Amino acid sequence: MTDTLPPPARRPLEEEGECYFRKVGSSEIWDRGAEGCNPLAQTGRSKLQNQRAVLNQQIMKAVRMRNGAENLLRATTNNKVRDQVLLELSYVNSDLQILKEELEGLNISVEVYQNTEETFTIPLIPLGLKETKEVDFSVLLKDFILEHYSEDSSLYEDEIADLMDLRQACRTPSRDEAGIELLTTYFIQLGFVENRFFPPTRHMGILFTWYDSLTGVPVSQQNLLLEKASILFNIGAVYTQIGTRSNRQTQTGLEHAVDAFQRAAGVLNYLKETFTHTPSYDMSPAMLNVLVKMMLAQAQEIIFEKISLPGIRNEFFTLVKMAQEAAKVGEVYQQLHSAMSQEPVKENIPYSWATLVKVKSDHYRALAHYFAATLLIDHQLNPGDDEDQQEKCLSQLYDHMPEGFTPLATLKNKNERKQLGKSHLRKAIADHEESVRAASLCKKLRNIEILQEILSVAHKRSHLKYSQHEQDDDFLNLIDAPDITPKTEQEVEMMAPQFSKVVVTDFFQKLGPLSIFSANKRWTAPRNIHFTIEEGDLGFTLRGGSPVQIHFLDPYCSAALAGVKEGDYIVSIQDTDCKWLTVSEVMQKLKALEEEDIEMKVVSLMDSASSMHNKCATYSVGMQKTYSMICLAIDEDKIDKSKKISKKLSFLSWGTNKNRQKSASTLCLPSVGVARPQIKKKLPSPFGLLNTESSLY
Repeated sequence: MTDTLPPPARRPLEEEGECYFRKVGSSEIWDRGAEGCNPLAQTGRSKLQNQRAVLNQQIMKAVRMRNGAENLLRATTNNKVRDQVLLELSYVNSDLQILKEELEGLNISVEVYQNTEETFTIPLIPLGLKETKEVDFSVLLKDFILEHYSEDSSLYEDEIADLMDLRQACRTPSRDEAGIELLTTYFIQLGFVENRFFPPTRHMGILFTWYDSLTGVPVSQQNLLLEKASILFNIGAVYTQIGTRSNRQTQTGLEHAVDAFQRAAGVLNYLKETFTHTPSYDMSPAMLNVLVKMMLAQAQEIIFEKISLPGIRNEFFTLVKMAQEAAKVGEVYQQLHSAMSQEPVKENIPYSWATLVKVKSDHYRALAHYFAATLLIDHQLNPGDDEDQQEKCLSQLYDHMPEGFTPLATLKNKNERKQLGKSHLRKAIADHEESVRAASLCKKLRNIEILQEILSVAHKRSHLKYSQHEQDDDFLNLIDAPDITPKTEQEVEMMAPQFSKVVVTDFFQKLGPLSIFSANKRWTAPRNIHFTIEEGDLGFTLRGGSPVQIHFLDPYCSAALAGVKEGDYIVSIQDTDCKWLTVSEVMQKLKALEEEDIEMKVVSLMDSASSMHNKCATYSVGMQKTYSMICLAIDEDKIDKSKKISKKLSFLSWGTNKNRQKSASTLCLPSVGVARPQIKKKLPSPFGLLNTESSLY
């Protein structure tokens, strides 16, 4: 068998010249660095990003001048001034249009992002990274730590510096998995920062500025939504650049490229569904919808390349499969081009992008017709062939056969096969000519030599095939070639981002558990509590996880008299931070201080509804710790109020076995009137209702 399309061959280096794919020396290859970024790497990508940053600054300046001129035009009533402003405004708009065209030129500079190996494949479209300005978190975060958390903000200087360094590194991520991990780490870290420092009811005064990757227009906001959305966009952009730089001459490289574009589509779709009101146009729902389609279309194109990489055998069933695969690629690019042509996306999609999509749509549709023509012209139904299978494949190749043709009759009739095959060749030639014409109308695409060469070779191949079978009376038997039914063996799909795979530690975890110590909860300043343990009795029980919370409190114990309240959270004991300690760990610390004066710091939640944990623990000497151990409802009317004791009831006993007979905890506190009696009343113990001590376990 001869090959219809041989596997893409690498051209000799001496023929390369000033080709579209630039050779990159080993010293110029992007080094991802230890942290997933390398701001000093002077590769083509980094230089391109620097040019983008310069253009963004110039566009921002021009936009400000235009806004000022428009404001002056609305404010003035002097005709002479209005004429002068209109003239200046026309100059500014002209300059702004030129700058946007230059930015569009950078967006189509896809050669910088392609694989550095010699290749013979149509270039893919990557997304450029969004640029941003530097942000100083230090002053505002320090003030918030002091004001909201009542802590020494100087103790968090390193954490704030780490956050700012991480953000700075995210401005120059490496184009590999390390760069993806770096951006993902910052995105997750922003979730911690938002919960700790950005209350929903006020602005922090930090201004985040990001530039539109397509228009260069700056957008600023004082909340983290723009910051998080822009980082997500850049994660998707890096995935597209990973896909375009993959080696498309190997199966492994093609699989990596498909995976990268599917992940890019998943991230961009997640951005579209999660951040629905981003002010930047490149992240608007309409634009993101188009970008998702573009990533999936490019993934489908790479699947076609993956199937055809070993070479396409000139065999009936193989050609049927390749015709439908090519038709599938042409279909998704046609749908993408239709989406790009709709308002309001049409105004901001780079013209070169839309043109390249149109070129690919025509090119792959032409390939589908060429494969269909080859299987009809070059193959006859021989006696030993599987007649039923060929008939089935041919019938599935079209939605419907041309009028007067049936699958089995066409397979058996040589003239019908050739007539239908030549109609496919005419359609292939027409589509190839359209793709060449569309590419020639775009200046950027005209300069991509490899694209021009691929389109030319495909066009010549179809023309040569037709000329070999052309006859003088062909014009008498013209029929329209039916459309090829799109079909693929591997449907592409979006791959949702998996942020959980990246383990991130909260920079500000010293502030305490995020579920309790967050920006949307208000606290009192830490109160110093000095108390002692009297006869092994602490006077209160503890509950919760981290941090530990004061639960049942004897109002006459030493801690209560020192200022402890029910619902207080213990933040430190003897200057040891306790915000992350469990109940058992706090109890061990208190037990070790039984013979000493205890210095404890507590805070109170200022919200009206106290946040009480579900877990409860009561500790007593020789007794196991139990959670939700006591759930008793005691009717005070059934309590013998005549019982008197000379000293307060033991809430927590660390004494000997005889002291254990005292109550270790209580669930009901006596009602306290306005005039507190001088003689302390004995508090009833729920344990007294239990028959034996063993029933506590």
